[in-house]
Amino acid sequence: MFIKVLLTIIFLVVMVGVGIYSRKQASSVDGFVLGGRAVGPWLTAFAYGTSYFSAVVFVGYAGQFGWKYGLSSTWIGIGNAVIGSLLAWLVLGRRTKLMTQHIESRTMPDFFGTRFGDQGLRVAASIIAFVFLIPYTAGVYKGISTLFEMGFGIPYEYCVVIMAILTAVYVILGGYKATAMNDFIQGIIMLFGIVAVIVAVLNVQGGLVAAVDKLAAQPSDADPAVNGGFASWFGPDPWNLLGVVILTSLGTWGLPQMVGKFYSITDESAIKRGTIISTVFALIVAGGCYFLGGFGRLFGMPPVLPNGKLAFDSIVPSMLVTLPDILIALVVLLVLSASMSTLASLVLTSSSTMTLDLIYRDKKSLPGEVEEGSIDDVVAEKIERRKVVVMRVLIMFFIAISLLIALNPPTFIAQLMGISWGALAGAFLAPFMLGLYSKRVTKASVWACFIWGVGITVVNMLIGNPINPINCGAIAMVGGFPVVWLVSLFTKKMPEKTVDQIFECYE
Repeated sequence: MFIKVLLTIIFLVVMVGVGIYSRKQASSVDGFVLGGRAVGPWLTAFAYGTSYFSAVVFVGYAGQFGWKYGLSSTWIGIGNAVIGSLLAWLVLGRRTKLMTQHIESRTMPDFFGTRFGDQGLRVAASIIAFVFLIPYTAGVYKGISTLFEMGFGIPYEYCVVIMAILTAVYVILGGYKATAMNDFIQGIIMLFGIVAVIVAVLNVQGGLVAAVDKLAAQPSDADPAVNGGFASWFGPDPWNLLGVVILTSLGTWGLPQMVGKFYSITDESAIKRGTIISTVFALIVAGGCYFLGGFGRLFGMPPVLPNGKLAFDSIVPSMLVTLPDILIALVVLLVLSASMSTLASLVLTSSSTMTLDLIYRDKKSLPGEVEEGSIDDVVAEKIERRKVVVMRVLIMFFIAISLLIALNPPTFIAQLMGISWGALAGAFLAPFMLGLYSKRVTKASVWACFIWGVGITVVNMLIGNPINPINCGAIAMVGGFPVVWLVSLFTKKMPEKTVDQIFECYE
């Protein structure tokens, strides 16, 4: 216990120390939200990866999908690396950096409002982002607190509150730069931690070959007379597995806290290096998490909840509880690192969106247009400082709301994430990506996709989830593309001159 407590205290002191160190760079809006648009490839790539993978993946998804699909759940991690990281950087990285800098966009709602010349889109997008980032944040709290309860014996409620306070401290102090620097430190811990934990867990089962043989002997849930499905290439349920791959991999393309990383990177050469770093990071961390979760059945049945369903979120903790104390300490740091980085990204995204896109909605001019009624530098600086103060207050507000949900979570971690990612990426992915590439996307099509993504997710939830929230999220994301394309065919196009001014950044 002394080792676990000591390592955790050192870790938390370093996190807060980085926040204090970075506070001078967080005095302006660009500095607080984007790190001055001068964050290098290593920090950006690790910030992307650590925001992507949290306790939601390590505890919730790895446990639930490892139980359902066995070793084939590793495909989810591979999909996260190839689609969620490599292709996301290749398809979105450069164009996002250039266009958002050209139109002076700081947030994803800001992008929609300026790119499509409709401040209503900016307001709607900021409300969607704020509302649907909350359940994801609650899921992250739940995941890390489950591990803390196992490792330290601290009650769940205390864990949640401590996490919230510490995350708020270093984000409020240092903004995005502190978050990115801490993400790098946390990413290193995650890389070493996941490898060490996999080796230790497999050793408990007699090594890799013995563990796979034991898994192959596990009877199928559908037919107890059939064995081997959980050790096969595509598992017992490949179609539902595909839905999880789509949700967790393609979903990152439409999440404000993920896409925002491309806004802040220094230049195009940094994007190329960041692509490689981010992909390797995802392959090790995500691939390792799901590979580990695939052996969950070898550690006994998880507890049964009062509603009769299995407590999937307890599967990974039950795998780790038999490890030596020093490894449990490493696991706690691993999940703490993953979760605090994701929480920091979520609360920073939410507060900046509310401040810049709802409270201080500046009238913006497109490139080439003359701004009217400009203000002097002194007044502008005062407004900038006021915006940063408001963002810091909203960080505390957002953390408080998500904390209340985390103290009484409505469902499994995986379902919380499915609802959040389904609505956000279902609404934002298609219009954002197509808006970077096509001059033909219309304002009406963006509105239609917002309604589609949020509508299908909320309606499915209200009528009792007849479609699994994970699959519903995947349908929302993929379905957004035909929605934008079809509505754009039959609605009014933006003025050609305006669109040409926006796209001249690629010339």
